[in-house]
Amino acid sequence: MTESRRVNLLVWLVAAGIAVAVVVTYNLKSPGSDTAITSESTWQAMASPGALSRSHAFLENNCNACHTPVSGVEASSCIVCHANNQTLLQRQPTAFHANISSCTQCHREHQGLAARPTVMDHSALTAIGLRGLEGNPDPDSEDRLASRQLTYWLHGYNTDHQANHPSLTAREMILDCAACHKNDDRHFELFGNDCASCHATSTWTIPQFRHPPAASMDCAQCHQAPPSHYMGHFKMISQKVAGQPRANVEQCYKCHQTTSWPDIRGAGWYKHH
Repeated sequence: MTESRRVNLLVWLVAAGIAVAVVVTYNLKSPGSDTAITSESTWQAMASPGALSRSHAFLENNCNACHTPVSGVEASSCIVCHANNQTLLQRQPTAFHANISSCTQCHREHQGLAARPTVMDHSALTAIGLRGLEGNPDPDSEDRLASRQLTYWLHGYNTDHQANHPSLTAREMILDCAACHKNDDRHFELFGNDCASCHATSTWTIPQFRHPPAASMDCAQCHQAPPSHYMGHFKMISQKVAGQPRANVEQCYKCHQTTSWPDIRGAGWYKHH
């Protein structure tokens, strides 16, 4: 096929595609059609990458509610609806949203109705934090001092600090774990607030952790009994179920097994709370 014929074929295909799109749009807009919708929503439907989550499903045919032409999704579009979400802003783990000016890194849409539109991305939070540090003009501010310290970490000058936090990258060290996870601290602050000395940002579980043997009698060093154990419930029910009428609250090993807290010696699986 000659070059001129290739060009003519390409032009013909483009023209045919435009004609088909015009006809489809006209038919969908026709007054007698049961599926009459605007041409704008027709093109939006053709370009949509997928269904929105249930919480945003009412915006399915209104792309402009979130998307700005050329720029994409801007934080200002999200803030219009979510700025007054007092429940979000007052809860300790999510209060940081009041100062975040970037949304799409952690909140992703078009994943389907059943999908949760939140994907926690610590590296995204790190990038947002770095931009905040770099944008502070005050050279003596705490943010700027933290930024200079971060520079030392990034260049390996603070190797001791990095050695104590092997699960974090140098950039992730600017994150304050306790600011978001303090309410989830099952250690009741017995280990302090330096979560990163044991935990990684990818998962809370610690692969290298090994629970002490079942014969250990030092459970109370790490585990605190539930409130019911400090009330009459402990003597009236818990001691009797385990067959340990003389056990005290700190002697966890007399009633519990290391497989799971509800796995009671002599009684098996017993969950009554």
